Amino acid sequence: MKALEVADYISNWLEDYRKNSGTAGFVVGISGGIDSAVTSTLCARTGAPTLVVEMPIHQSQNQVSRGRKHIQMLQSQYPNVRHAEVDLTALYDEFAAATPVISDDEKLNLTLANTRARFRMTTLYYLAGINNFLVAGTGNKVEDFGVGFYTKYGDGGVDLSPIADLVKTEVYALGKELGVNEDILTAPPTDGLWGDDRTDEDQIGASYPELEWAMEFDGNKSELSERQKEVLEIYQRLHRANKHKMEPIPVCTIPKELKG
Repeated sequence: MKALEVADYISNWLEDYRKNSGTAGFVVGISGGIDSAVTSTLCARTGAPTLVVEMPIHQSQNQVSRGRKHIQMLQSQYPNVRHAEVDLTALYDEFAAATPVISDDEKLNLTLANTRARFRMTTLYYLAGINNFLVAGTGNKVEDFGVGFYTKYGDGGVDLSPIADLVKTEVYALGKELGVNEDILTAPPTDGLWGDDRTDEDQIGASYPELEWAMEFDGNKSELSERQKEVLEIYQRLHRANKHKMEPIPVCTIPKELKG
């Protein structure tokens, strides 16, 4: 991949979209991970006002410190970058305490994890609204179109997706070219929604390079190793289960003869 040319292409695309939309800049949520680091850098490179936002909810300290270090790096290089922190921990705790408790801990924990992402989406759109900014998404191609590893109307709720045509290894290559901090480049990918140190691979059961392979696989399954068969099954199962996130909302179209 021609990383620098790709970076220039995306930043130009972002700025063209912003101008055509009549908006003033971009807002990006910062997690301390590679996707948000690359996305925020690409937005900053446009020269348009870029607001980078920390939204901790019981966040681990290493995620916080990586995110803040990245923000400091951005602000040292791009005068158009501003920073905001909105601590959502108290809001999340109050919501969790006020809602019904269910006996299925697995469903409860997953629902609360998704609730964190939806609180953050609401915060980003609040900040975008008062500033006339666009919410820039941080999802990559494997997450957005492969396994659907994101929250519907959470981190999936954005105005535009600058890195969604790049698989994870390409995002890392872009991050390295853009000078993203080494601690972000080497940190295991995590969605940061659980309040512990579980990684994306822990949750999915496969690494991003494995998922990228499965996403492109079009060969003879009988020739695969046992691990390859396992990864392919994981990918296909998640793709089927999360397809509703990747397709338009179904609309019940009423026959004309019933409406006439």
